[in-house]
Amino acid sequence: MKTIKSLKLFGITLLLFSCSLDEVTDPNQPGVDSVTSNPTEETLNFLVQGLESRAINQQGGFITATGSIARELYDFNASDPTTTATLIGKDGAVLTGSEPQLTGVIFARYQAVKNTDFILDALADSPVSDAKKNGYRGVALTFRALMLLDVLNLLGSNGVRIDISDPDNLGPFVSRDAGFQELRDLLDQGFTALQTAEFSFAFSSGFDGFNTPATFALFNRAVAAKVAVNQEDYAGALAAVNASFLDLGGDLTVGPKRVYAQGGTELLNPIFKAPQQSGDQYVVHNRFITDIQAGDTRINKFRLRDDPVARDGLNGTHEIALYESATSPIDHIRNEELVLIYAEANIQEGNLADAVTALNVIRNAYGLADYAGAVAEPDLIDEMLYNRSYSLWAEGHAMFDLRRYDRLNSTFLPIDRAGDIVHIEFPIPPFEVQQ
Repeated sequence: MKTIKSLKLFGITLLLFSCSLDEVTDPNQPGVDSVTSNPTEETLNFLVQGLESRAINQQGGFITATGSIARELYDFNASDPTTTATLIGKDGAVLTGSEPQLTGVIFARYQAVKNTDFILDALADSPVSDAKKNGYRGVALTFRALMLLDVLNLLGSNGVRIDISDPDNLGPFVSRDAGFQELRDLLDQGFTALQTAEFSFAFSSGFDGFNTPATFALFNRAVAAKVAVNQEDYAGALAAVNASFLDLGGDLTVGPKRVYAQGGTELLNPIFKAPQQSGDQYVVHNRFITDIQAGDTRINKFRLRDDPVARDGLNGTHEIALYESATSPIDHIRNEELVLIYAEANIQEGNLADAVTALNVIRNAYGLADYAGAVAEPDLIDEMLYNRSYSLWAEGHAMFDLRRYDRLNSTFLPIDRAGDIVHIEFPIPPFEVQQ
């Protein structure tokens, strides 16, 4: 049976906020028994805080991995040659599964998944009420699915390992299709729990507006819609997004966010780069400058550099300008993405007028007139993908959007250097060893 040896470490490592638990000698690395045997409400609350903290880790690696492959950006990082070589298939280089972007993301996502195991296991012996148990359960299952979605999307047809509850006897890899279904099941179970739940814990400010069972359930349905679209279950996506916090007439920026801060054990926004700095920089792929429609204000996501930059045969005139500072939050999911999910699902379900309505919401928000093209499925798919590419630029979507429509290839993407290839998915990392 295959197993991940390094996952054995997850059973004794929890990332909690910089505070202490009376029941635990070392609050940053408590033993498993100390948090799962007769846990108090305080202990469970710290586990939820630790889960939210874990869920923001390694977003920089995720953006670099997916954004490079999808030709959204270049990561000009002198200390990591894979960013302008392996990830972009330089001279036909294939992915090995050892790329630091992939391994870092997988470790971080599974650490968060392990946190959910701690929460779910602890509920059996906890003296808290059934309503409070359902609160912890609903949150844990929602985050579990969200974390595993990233792993499944990166590995694609290689599938995903869902069960890591026993580090010495990990569950098997399941197929892509089975993996998506298991994620949907986790989310449905979490949603059911939230219907009769009570929250006795506090989220960070990133979940303001989504910090009650009823409002967190809207986030759960948003994640379910995201999973369903990647699964290509468009009827399911439409049902889920309509039960989420989708608001066609509302603020597109609304949604739960990853919160970053300066100092102590806090993490900084890994995508922020100081303007015009030399050396490490996220450089915009030139196609996003040349292909943008006239008047589209999403051009403001890209900052013109004083001097063009080049590295390893690649070049660019613009750099990332997504975030104002190193403490700017990054969305888990926001209304803008839900509007685009609604548009895509309606296209695929044949509700073309509803799709146009949604696409116009996005277009108008960025200074563009109503869609004037043909109201036919192929044309609307092009329009939807255009808007997803600019609205969700450098947020970890483009690789999977292109793959979903068989466009993650050299027919639809530029080859930046002779001999470069476009990757479709990552292989299972080599630290998956026979035991």
